Amino acid sequence: MPTKRTVADIKSNLLRPALTSHFEVEIAAPSNGEFANFLKDNGVNYKQEQLNLLCSEATLPGSRLATLEINNDFTGVTERHAYRRVYDEGIDFTFYVDAKNYLPIRFFETWIKFIVDESIGKQTSKNSGSKDSHYFYRARYVEEYVASGLKVIKFERDYTGQTLEYEFIRSFPTAVTSIPISYDSSSLLKCTVTMTYIRYVLNQGSNKNQEENQASKNFNLTNEQLAALNAQAFNPNINLSSLGNFTTTGGVNYNPAAATGNTINVKDAYSGNYTLNLK
Repeated sequence: MPTKRTVADIKSNLLRPALTSHFEVEIAAPSNGEFANFLKDNGVNYKQEQLNLLCSEATLPGSRLATLEINNDFTGVTERHAYRRVYDEGIDFTFYVDAKNYLPIRFFETWIKFIVDESIGKQTSKNSGSKDSHYFYRARYVEEYVASGLKVIKFERDYTGQTLEYEFIRSFPTAVTSIPISYDSSSLLKCTVTMTYIRYVLNQGSNKNQEENQASKNFNLTNEQLAALNAQAFNPNINLSSLGNFTTTGGVNYNPAAATGNTINVKDAYSGNYTLNLK
């Protein structure tokens, strides 16, 4: 039998869908100093915050379970048992390309160049330069070029509620797609990069604004409650940090603040609507 739904149920569950256009990324780079020097040698002025903001498209990753088919345990029954979690091979990021430094193109091209140990100039100690007729390369050890900390964070436009935070383990770029340019009407130049990783972790994200809202609570007090609160707030003999001495005042429960050792900052003591900032 179908379940009866009220208008309030529909409003609370269906009228606030998540939107695809509110997200941010945190692009991670190899943390060793050799990579930072390699960027400088190749003329890349790396600014992580700028690179993060230039990302215009990303993908929330997926995974699946690899299963083993079992036919002989029960007559006429085919079972499937999971034995492995399989992650997507890569994730695509699309970046706006700035006209000043072409940062996304230069950064990821240089990262790939670093992985296979190329160089524009002459390298007397290792291999020849990229323009040399005897050019060759040798890929670095994986620990030298993988990065930790690549994240895709999904939030909503009002900055409230939970967030989705995907963190990718041991990531590095595998491809920079070709970018068409033409004499047709101009459009924004974009660069798409494919990153690979060994797995991702869905962190338990929370919104900073939500945490701040939890730290500042509003109470509408009656005149009697306000008078009782003021009597304690302006009493020089009472230490507001010792909330365990008075867990309730005028019907207002201070137990949550007392449990965390918070203090109360008294403001606008003579107004009808009294605000308690739990800090």
